[in-house]
Amino acid sequence: MADYKAPLRDIRFVLNEVFNVSRLWAAMPALAEVVDEETANAVLEEAGKISAELIAPLNRSGDEQGCSWHNGEVSTPDGFAQAYRAFAEGGWGGVGGDPAYGGMGMPKVIGAQVEEMVNGANLSFGLYPMLTAGACLAIKAHASEELKSAFLPNMYAGTWTGSMCLTEPHAGTDLGIIRTKAEPQADGSYKISGTKIFITGGEQDLTENIIHLVLAKLPDAPAGPKGISLFLVPKFMVNADGSLGQRNALSCGSIEHKMGIKASATCVMNFDGATGWIVDAPNRGLAAMFTMMNYERLGVGIQGLATGERSYQNAVEYARDRLQSRSPSGAQSKDKVADPIIVHPDVRRMLLTMKAANEGGRAFSTYVAMQLDTAKFSEDASTRKRAEDLVALLTPVAKAFLTDMGLETTIHGQQIFGGHGYIREWGQEQLVRDVRITQIYEGTNGIQALDLVGRKVVGTGGELYKLFADEIRHFTATACADLAEFTKPLNSALDNLDELTAWLLDRSKNNPNEIGAASVEYLHAFGYTAYAYMWALMAKAAVGKETQDDFYASKLGTARFYFARLLPRVHSLAASVKAGSESLYLLDADQF
Repeated sequence: MADYKAPLRDIRFVLNEVFNVSRLWAAMPALAEVVDEETANAVLEEAGKISAELIAPLNRSGDEQGCSWHNGEVSTPDGFAQAYRAFAEGGWGGVGGDPAYGGMGMPKVIGAQVEEMVNGANLSFGLYPMLTAGACLAIKAHASEELKSAFLPNMYAGTWTGSMCLTEPHAGTDLGIIRTKAEPQADGSYKISGTKIFITGGEQDLTENIIHLVLAKLPDAPAGPKGISLFLVPKFMVNADGSLGQRNALSCGSIEHKMGIKASATCVMNFDGATGWIVDAPNRGLAAMFTMMNYERLGVGIQGLATGERSYQNAVEYARDRLQSRSPSGAQSKDKVADPIIVHPDVRRMLLTMKAANEGGRAFSTYVAMQLDTAKFSEDASTRKRAEDLVALLTPVAKAFLTDMGLETTIHGQQIFGGHGYIREWGQEQLVRDVRITQIYEGTNGIQALDLVGRKVVGTGGELYKLFADEIRHFTATACADLAEFTKPLNSALDNLDELTAWLLDRSKNNPNEIGAASVEYLHAFGYTAYAYMWALMAKAAVGKETQDDFYASKLGTARFYFARLLPRVHSLAASVKAGSESLYLLDADQF
């Protein structure tokens, strides 16, 4: 298995040459004070080093050993606690945190690259700081100043971690039917009682305290989602001087035995009258939690990208070394018994599919992160509003499409290894197992597709879609003639997506099943078109430089592959969407 190498060259290309993020920062005083290109490069270089040298070596051993549970206590695999302490001491838990509470204050566009490197090195490890960062975001946005001051500094410092406790045994996506209760107390606190399942990092031995964000209902709460409140519930109570007090009335009942991410503790958490404090106002918990969940959804998409990158690095090294058969055009390595398998067309197809998906995904996740930064830091109200609308539209695409492509990419990597990809020693089968969860948690990809089509497209009468489509049209209309080989098929793909969008807007008026029937295929058509936009932007940054540097020649070659072999998938997706919902209801339930 190849050693993990942070893809710093490509990250710098996307940030500096494709999107020129330093210009974006300079236009936003709040960011200009904390980051410039030199600072960003130093942060990314160090993140790449710690990911490759500290975190990546624990990936396979962590999978082999996994987490263990005994009498309510969870032990992480050997080396994890020491690595996490070193990670925290480097300040990496607070990369995007508010400097007022000890964070670095880096923009999301930098945090996204750090997340990719950490998760590419070790997805199980990366989940602990990822959930903590999301919890910090929700606390910072919605909690009282008292709660922020008491909890954020230690969470940014990595001495405390965070979790989000949503799901219950009877309630998965349908949070409106949760049963966890919150009883108000005379001192302003609440007693939280109930059971939550699938809680990532709900219990572990990495940090001295865990701060749970728990969804629960007050006694007089209205039914359904409108009756949900959010509570901050620490594992250990915190004294007035900041020291830890007695253990709260909560416990880990068990951990799940999972297909992958075995070094990440997935817990059943029992709250037995645990003391907590409300975050935001009563019955506004879902809105507050979605601050965290939307952060996590982009982060989960980045996990799909990161795992695909790790698989590609393994696969391309293997393909260069593994000797099998001769090239169809004749022997390439005449001094050897066979040619390396990278000469074979099908292996090249798989490698290029992986490369195109990874690099397109990196550009797209960076683009979404830029919108998050603009929505947060721009001083112009209309600019902020446009960015917020783009984030709303693109977040379900980023979560679902990046993770669907992540699974496809890791499977290609496994396939390139042949039989060796199916056994544990080479590491490819672990990546397939690990990435599979990314399509499920933080809202399954089917739910993301429903959100995209139902809320963001049909629910806005196509206005959010038009915002993104108009941006692409402006790019293709103003692009230089030497980009025509990319802008022409991009326009064609956008025409196709325009037509699908209009079709859905029309058909959904009279048949509510059309949204659900079309949503996944529509999201994929959207994703391939968005990646085509990213590849056209990357081609623009590379064209004319291909004779100077192989990096740019490789970039243009991969762009041409994407437009020739992957973008045409939108045509079959369009046919599936337009087939309508009728065929889904030809069978009665007992005929399945």
